[in-house]
Amino acid sequence: MTSKSNKDFRGTASGRLLARLLVGTALGAGMLTAAAPYNVAHAQSVTRVQNINLPAQPLGQSLKQLAAQTGLQIAFGTAEIGSARAPAVSGNLSPEQALQSLLAGSGLNYRFTGPNTVSIQSAVASSATGGLSVSANGAVVLDTIDVSTLGSGGSVNNVQITAEDLARKAPADLQEVFTNEPKVAVGGSTSTSQKVYVQGIEENNLAVTVDGARQNNKVFHHNATNLIDPALLKAVSVDAGVAPADAGPGALGGSIAYETKDARDLLEPGKSLGGLVTGTYDFNSKTSTVGLSAYGMKDGFEFFGYLNFAKGDNYTGGDGKVIDGTSANLLSGIGKVAYQAKSGHRFELSHEQLRDDAPRPFRANMGSITNPKPGEVPIRDYTLDRSSAVFTYTDETPEGWWDPKVVIAYTSARVEIPIYPAPTYPGIGKTESFNGKAENRFAFDIGTVTAGFDFYKDKAHLDAKADTSTEHASNVGLYAQARLEPWERTRLSFGARGDNQWFEGTKGQKWTNAGLSGNISGEYDLIPDFLTAKAGYSHVWAGVPLAENFIFNPNWNYGAGPKPVTSDNVTVGLIATYEGFTIEGDVFRTDIYDARTARYGVTRGIEAKDVRSQGFTIAGGYDWGAGNVSVKYANIDVTINGAPADSDTGTYLATPVGEIITLAATHRFDDWGVTVGADVEIALKSNKPKLEGHEVVNIFAEYQPESNPNLTFRGEVKNLFDEDYASRATYGQEFANVKPLLEPGRSFRLSATAKF
Repeated sequence: MTSKSNKDFRGTASGRLLARLLVGTALGAGMLTAAAPYNVAHAQSVTRVQNINLPAQPLGQSLKQLAAQTGLQIAFGTAEIGSARAPAVSGNLSPEQALQSLLAGSGLNYRFTGPNTVSIQSAVASSATGGLSVSANGAVVLDTIDVSTLGSGGSVNNVQITAEDLARKAPADLQEVFTNEPKVAVGGSTSTSQKVYVQGIEENNLAVTVDGARQNNKVFHHNATNLIDPALLKAVSVDAGVAPADAGPGALGGSIAYETKDARDLLEPGKSLGGLVTGTYDFNSKTSTVGLSAYGMKDGFEFFGYLNFAKGDNYTGGDGKVIDGTSANLLSGIGKVAYQAKSGHRFELSHEQLRDDAPRPFRANMGSITNPKPGEVPIRDYTLDRSSAVFTYTDETPEGWWDPKVVIAYTSARVEIPIYPAPTYPGIGKTESFNGKAENRFAFDIGTVTAGFDFYKDKAHLDAKADTSTEHASNVGLYAQARLEPWERTRLSFGARGDNQWFEGTKGQKWTNAGLSGNISGEYDLIPDFLTAKAGYSHVWAGVPLAENFIFNPNWNYGAGPKPVTSDNVTVGLIATYEGFTIEGDVFRTDIYDARTARYGVTRGIEAKDVRSQGFTIAGGYDWGAGNVSVKYANIDVTINGAPADSDTGTYLATPVGEIITLAATHRFDDWGVTVGADVEIALKSNKPKLEGHEVVNIFAEYQPESNPNLTFRGEVKNLFDEDYASRATYGQEFANVKPLLEPGRSFRLSATAKF
């Protein structure tokens, strides 16, 4: 059976806008390619010494003043700059020297995209240069800046978790990774049950990558979608709602990009070998976590290895009761090897492996239910495995129109559980994805255009006696994304992609579908150095998603075939910065149409629902150099088929979020080598559906001896006031027959890290 589908634009207005985006992208790229290529002689202006005088102030303001004083065109987005501050820079310097001084310690990188044009990079953009800055004359500048942002470049509603953020948070799980980010909710209290929701939309409806490798992990709805060990992470970037075309296929509600550590992140200047040992003990669950790492660089060769394992008992909740099925037994590791030739060609191969193997509640994302099926037991064994192998090629010395990147990856996720009632037998669900992309970034005086193609070949298989069955999906996509600063005070990002997908059902039925996606985002400085307006829109065609493995039915009747899923996203916001203060607000809406919600029944394999998430966020903060404070508020309303969402109808779609407030503060006492901090999460009570509120406080103190800065000691208290609660995104809180999986009560945690 074959059908062509490109009818999901939901009205002529969306279709017309998408057509304009496609034409605009083509015309913009065409006009840019008529521009003169990279001119090395002209680039000498950025190395000419001149008098520069910049006071200590917000980084964005310093960059604009540097541009005014030197004539350098500097492109950056407020998502990348945030509330970062810059030191005073003065003296006879070249523009490039001044730029290096401004960015030192900021966690940002820069890259010349033309003879007199420089871009402040996000991490996906900078990953093509492997964390190196490329000077205007083509020479590689050794990176003394920690490249810790990962933004896909082009989003105006972006959450950046930098290397500095991760070091400050020292997260043990994904909930702690996204602490103080109310638009990102994580449900579940154990790594095996945690799911990520961005503005209420479940992560399976986002383009999720780890080191550029596509993740396809819809195995079992009682488990985590993507098993992630924060110990391996360098940075995380989230595009909420609107995502660029080069974020990958399937970005219905945005994208999440995880990036793992490598040797360049940890190796000290002047050394060719290094290592790291870290240990953590949680007194609540008596969990010990140990991390070991070794890394090195010599004659163009690099290696990096990291092994992390955690072992512990069940934890105690805020009500003083032990929560069965919450023990830790996690083993994770990553290995990377790379070679960079003197010509700049870089080849990297990495392999990541994670396993969680422990007794869990029968339904791992719940504590228990009052009406279990006959023969069920309270606790059963769960084994989760996730692996990822990635090959990456880049040119570390790109010039003008030549800046290639190639990624080829294989990823898999596997869940094994005993199937009840007795006599039990093993049920094994496994998803696999062979995927990759090849792209090139073309640099021009006013910005860049990234163009390329990507592909995936996905397989979802269930091995469970009579229910053994498989679905397949393959896709090829072409895309282009422009990121420009066409006029003073204006930054634009627009792009489009076309996808062709082949889907195969459990009985070998086949369908072919094709569709178009487009996006446009922009920022405009209403008042330079103070007030910026931003807005974005995207239409996404995502094809047909594979169903969850553990509800496969080998006898599904697909009728005329499952419908391709589409979405529309829009966001509008303002951001104001002044003397270290930042205030911003966003209004957003995501509509997902024909989202597949397959169930086991013979005729239910093509069931679908419409999802809407809408709301607004407000955030404010102040950075005084040695510390910062922030307050954030998110109000997120989610409906499914027009009715308020609940966590059951929202399985693999969305979850009710409601109102969340976060507060966070840190301060660094440099003279003593001490950093202290605290964060608070307040979830307000909700009535549609009925969800209880909670208030949770966490505190920490960290000490780094001046005499030995390679040692770090940390003490923290999680859930200081012993709140009895479940995370807002945890399944089942609104149902009378479900006891949700409660979070740990007060937990004391000590850790130590040594680098050598």
